Amino acid sequence: MKIIATKYLIPKGFTGIALYPFIIVNDSSLRGNTRFINHEKIHLRQQAEMLILPFYLWYGIEFIVKMLYYGNRYKAYRNVCFEKEAYENEDDIAYLERRRPWNFIKYILKE
Repeated sequence: MKIIATKYLIPKGFTGIALYPFIIVNDSSLRGNTRFINHEKIHLRQQAEMLILPFYLWYGIEFIVKMLYYGNRYKAYRNVCFEKEAYENEDDIAYLERRRPWNFIKYILKE
């Protein structure tokens, strides 16, 4: 995992993004934010176990479905199963050590 700090690769409104095998942040000070980096590391694990491309396809399709359901971009984003897993566990630094493969599946219908 390598952390890259640049403002040019981050979508507007985002502070960072995980694009396997990198974490890209819009401010170098985020490199020291343990919670934020752990959140993005969870996404890297999700991407790796799905062989990368299927992760992005699933994410995009689920986001569109949730957008249609909620009619709100932020709510759709927060309810994508990958985001739910990452947000719920970002404070637990040891989470990835005990996380089971494909654990994000349990978050698909979880409210």
